[in-house]
Amino acid sequence: MPFIRKTSGVRHAPRPGLDPTRASLGNGAVVIAKQTGKTPAVTLNLAVRAGSVCDPIGMPGAAHLLARVIDRGTATRAAAEIADEIDSRGISLTMHVTRHLFSVVSSCLVEDFDAIVALLGDILMAPTIPGPELAARKREVITAIRQDDDNPAVRAVEQLMAMLYGEAHPYGRRAKGTVDAVERVTREQLLHLHRERFAPSDLSMVVVGDVESARVLEAADRVFGGWRAAAPPPVPLPHAPPGRGRRRVVIPMMNKAQADIAYGFTTIPRADPRYCAYWVMNNALGQYAIGGRLGDRIRERQGMAYHVSSSFDANVVEGPLVIRAGVSQANVDRAIASIDEELMRLRLEGLTAREVNESRQYLIGATPRTLETNAGIANFLQTAEFFGLGLDYDLRLPGLLEAVTRDQANAAAREAVDPERATIVIAGPYADR
Repeated sequence: MPFIRKTSGVRHAPRPGLDPTRASLGNGAVVIAKQTGKTPAVTLNLAVRAGSVCDPIGMPGAAHLLARVIDRGTATRAAAEIADEIDSRGISLTMHVTRHLFSVVSSCLVEDFDAIVALLGDILMAPTIPGPELAARKREVITAIRQDDDNPAVRAVEQLMAMLYGEAHPYGRRAKGTVDAVERVTREQLLHLHRERFAPSDLSMVVVGDVESARVLEAADRVFGGWRAAAPPPVPLPHAPPGRGRRRVVIPMMNKAQADIAYGFTTIPRADPRYCAYWVMNNALGQYAIGGRLGDRIRERQGMAYHVSSSFDANVVEGPLVIRAGVSQANVDRAIASIDEELMRLRLEGLTAREVNESRQYLIGATPRTLETNAGIANFLQTAEFFGLGLDYDLRLPGLLEAVTRDQANAAAREAVDPERATIVIAGPYADR
């Protein structure tokens, strides 16, 4: 297959793990294939590096809106034809936009694989964005934005991100945009965004299922091999500004039943070698709503929160660590004080050896569960490709976690969660006294 430049290396013997095949088409598109035989089905996960960070200045939410309308007509298929093909074959098709990736994910039967690759290629490469379809999708997006505006949890997190990064930073902007921005965006602007940001050099196609790697590569080259578009210019992505002391903002929403707290920091990029130490530390702190120190103290022992958890989202630049809690109006101040106290105790006393060991083992054990389905494997491989983690990341990950020491996890806590540098947003039926 002369059109394909293989990059997966020479194989001397079978090895455990996912062991996918990775290749590049002549135009730079990356194709990753993993054959599984559990079911006669295939999951396709196609990602273009055209997420919300690519929203043009003054057009927040453009990538999100494009994801809502990109499948509503192409140069060769009307919206009704696309819908009929999806329905008649019984396939699933979803579009998803993160900060960095514009993803199209579909699951189908093996017998429909070639037809679905052609359909997804048409959608990604040649959308026409008909005016009536755009108008309808605008209404849907505007309704969703207004629902978010009435949701204390969403308001708290969005305001926190704007404060941590600044509203001019791509990480600080609202992914769906604003009502005004969505109303103003035109069909021509979305088509320009597509022409500027969608290119084979920024495409990664992951296929997982009961289909041979050679067939995947042939189908990818047949559909995407002739795609010609200039590589998009890089998106300026400043480093996150350092913590500027403790800050607190209240968003009064007096008609709501509970208040939502978003309490956070900026941390490290995904490429930082301390990533696994931060991951272990955050798992022990409160990665899951009913687990970790936060859940044990604030929800279980003190009974102050309907939910409380922490999330760690290292990314291309410094990502956030966010603690979220839903509490009654009467418990807002007590809950924040308890978060402060728990973080100070974590920084001063550190995690116990048992907490570190249990967190390591939990995360190691959780990885195989994420790889039980074709969709889970495809998402794992897509993430590994985006961050350059390697084809053997599933094999190396347990060792990386096992290598995290108690000292490393505690150093992560001292670096990451200083209450004196916390940014806090409260949204709901609460007013500062």
